Amino acid sequence: MGPLTRRALAPLGAGRRSLRRLRVASLRLHGYEPRPMVRTAATDVLRARLPAVDAHNHLGRWLSGDGTWMIPDVGACLALMDELNLESVVNLDGRWGAELEANLDRYDRAHPGRFVTYCHVDWRLLSERDGPERLGASLRASVGAGAAGLKIWKDLGLEVRDRSGALVLLDDPRLSPLLATAGELGVPVVVHVGDPCAFFEPVDRYNERLEELMISPGLSLYGKPVPPMARLLEAFESAVGAHPATTFIAAHMAIAEDLAWVGRALAEHPNLAVDVGARLAEMGRQPRATRALIERFSDRVLFGADVYPMRRGEYSPLFRFFETDDEHFAYSSEPVPPQGRWSVSGIALPEELLAAVYRDNARRLIPVLGARSVVDLRAKRAARPGGTQSP
Repeated sequence: MGPLTRRALAPLGAGRRSLRRLRVASLRLHGYEPRPMVRTAATDVLRARLPAVDAHNHLGRWLSGDGTWMIPDVGACLALMDELNLESVVNLDGRWGAELEANLDRYDRAHPGRFVTYCHVDWRLLSERDGPERLGASLRASVGAGAAGLKIWKDLGLEVRDRSGALVLLDDPRLSPLLATAGELGVPVVVHVGDPCAFFEPVDRYNERLEELMISPGLSLYGKPVPPMARLLEAFESAVGAHPATTFIAAHMAIAEDLAWVGRALAEHPNLAVDVGARLAEMGRQPRATRALIERFSDRVLFGADVYPMRRGEYSPLFRFFETDDEHFAYSSEPVPPQGRWSVSGIALPEELLAAVYRDNARRLIPVLGARSVVDLRAKRAARPGGTQSP
């Protein structure tokens, strides 16, 4: 090709480059689905290697949006649990009164040992003159009906207000009778503290969960009249310290973005445990720190999925994280990671730690679950030819 020909074709080449730049510039981030080029080991873990208890899930009607059951077919749910090797599921949706009874009838009473349901309390009682005492009485009635524990959702601290309009936090003295009653009854209190740290930050180019917040802007807490995450954590830890006879379980590890805080709190409060529900994305990008935390507090970390409705594909990455040393894999089955554009790596827990996290800790810290498991086991043994009632 001669000089004249090259000069004649140069504008055409420049035009093609400009067209390519234009196409790249027109791409939108929400449609970007990069395919990793790194080649690593890939282990399909479709079933928990050891029997597991999902200590954080939602099976009721409270969060469904349309008032229907989160699990429309309980039989199908049980079949899925068997496939996944889930021995039991903790249902955090019991609420109180008639709604609690409906959950207990549908799950706990119909399928002993496979489900345990937690209750809530009606924060509107705080508007009553004898509200603190009535909250304790409500918990007592719910536990008497069969509730396995108390769930305190994130609305406490972010939304619940008293008669004066002030936000109510967990360390409010008016909640002390409720938390003391839980200790007296021997039931754990699961507390959802705040929200992911990114939700408190400006929704801008520096926010690592920008896409999620753009899709669901209502999740953002930035600029809203709510306490900072540090204050919510302070209130939570203050309540834990003030009630040493009550078992507290921090849902979502309290603040999975700061495992140093989690480790310090666990070290200072022997009545505190954590569940890992919906925090694979955070644990998996700091696998060494997560494993070190579990090794140090092996008796106070509980497995949980927080996947509702329950889906087979969302359990596999969790099992893979705990059971393998695979690197750089997706923490979700969705094409675009929902919580942040990163991958996770596994921690390959040894058998004894895996057993503790998967099942043993839940059985110990949730007494009803342990008792029902024993009763169920005895019933199965008694049903066998020549069976015995001995444990």
